[in-house]
Amino acid sequence: MKTSVTYCIMVHMVCLGYVSSAMSREAVAEQGNQDWVTVCPQDTGEALVNPGMGWTLHFYSNIPSNYGSKLAPADTLDDFPGLSTVYLRVPWAFLEPEEGQFNWALFDTPAQRWIAQGKQVAFRLTCSENWTAYATPEWVRKAGAKGCFYRFGHGPDPNATTWDPDFGGPIFLAKLEAFLKAMAARYDGNPRVAFMDIGTYGMWGEGHTHMSSQVPEDRELTIVKQHIDLHVSLFPHTLLCISDDVVGHDKPGTHFPETDYALSKGVTLRDDSILVQPPPRSWYHNELAKLYWPTLPVILEHEHYGSSRQRGAWGDGSLLLKAVEDYHASYMSIHWWPYEELSDNRDLIDRINRRLGYRLQLREMAWPAHAVIGEFFTVRSHWANVGVAPCYPGGFVAVTLKDQQGGIVAVLVDESNNLRTLKPGPVQGAAVQTLESQFRFGLIAPTTRPGTYDVYVSVGHRDGTPNIALPLKNDDGQHRYRLGQISCVTRN
Repeated sequence: MKTSVTYCIMVHMVCLGYVSSAMSREAVAEQGNQDWVTVCPQDTGEALVNPGMGWTLHFYSNIPSNYGSKLAPADTLDDFPGLSTVYLRVPWAFLEPEEGQFNWALFDTPAQRWIAQGKQVAFRLTCSENWTAYATPEWVRKAGAKGCFYRFGHGPDPNATTWDPDFGGPIFLAKLEAFLKAMAARYDGNPRVAFMDIGTYGMWGEGHTHMSSQVPEDRELTIVKQHIDLHVSLFPHTLLCISDDVVGHDKPGTHFPETDYALSKGVTLRDDSILVQPPPRSWYHNELAKLYWPTLPVILEHEHYGSSRQRGAWGDGSLLLKAVEDYHASYMSIHWWPYEELSDNRDLIDRINRRLGYRLQLREMAWPAHAVIGEFFTVRSHWANVGVAPCYPGGFVAVTLKDQQGGIVAVLVDESNNLRTLKPGPVQGAAVQTLESQFRFGLIAPTTRPGTYDVYVSVGHRDGTPNIALPLKNDDGQHRYRLGQISCVTRN
């Protein structure tokens, strides 16, 4: 009988594609008096779209025509591997052109295209732009908010046409708070929102004014804290981030008053300055990112691709992957016309996708070939995270049994271990965590009949709902992955 069982399981696993030269031992091993099924699946190498990570498309990059304007309404860039988020960055004036009159369609129209595909959105609201006279609505100035006109790159100039508010002024802050309250009512805690920038201070929302109104240094920290506090109070259920440029775009270091305060409030870091300058000044704040990435996802934005390439900063693209590694980044931007960036950099994008964020690998799983209905049995599994960042949302391993019609017979979740604890590492050097899970099915109800069932593995919520894509074959369409079979029997 043992020979027959071994043969059938081995044939089944060959059909699944799990028996390969990488699998040096037999699929069924004798452990005590129990036959075991052991699978060692291979990483498919595919891009994964998972919570808290991925590529972010600049549908609006300050100027609304950049870079989604050439996409047809039905085009959601399904061919861009790893795209998880559509990023919408526009001036406040475009969203509230008149006080209390909101242009939410500017956000919701592109957002709904990607939400329909299971993707998320992210926002930045800016109050200072060098290409339009009023990034902050003109009605704010007419309501009495103080500010100044400036000439880009030179500072305040009463004869210039671009206007900055006093970013710490009471009227400006009151009008901004009213707008953000309206925005929070729509988007705070919305599961379709990945993150929101604190971008209401400084040029392009990056937290600096040296090229515009030139806020005195002795006021900057107070103003930055005001803007952080405003967002934290109104968006308590949204991941917030702040640009590294708020401390100075080229200041190396780890601790700064502005970012230390942001981190104390749970605000994460984004770096808007990747590959702006040629080497060796490709970026400045990977040391700062060390404070953030162990607990919060770090967001990177590379320079406009075409501009970076023209400036000689892009090179062969390998520095972009190095930035992901150095910052332990979870998000990376698509900051150009997306199809051009994709066609020029497909191999690079594929390599980044195998490291960006987290990537949970099932190295091995073993279970008994036979399990007795209503009695405990053991499932052993080995897991590694070969991304650069932790799996921030966390997840619990579940084993699901299905019948030949695809019906769910049993859902078995190991709540004793959260894969959030897996330490990220390189493919060859990532730490492997071993789980020994005790499961039983068919106790009291639902009725489980004797028979042979398909075994699926997934990672997700405590209730067995999968939400983490794994680099495995045989996905059932809901991020459960078929590994083999188990025979369910009754006790004689």
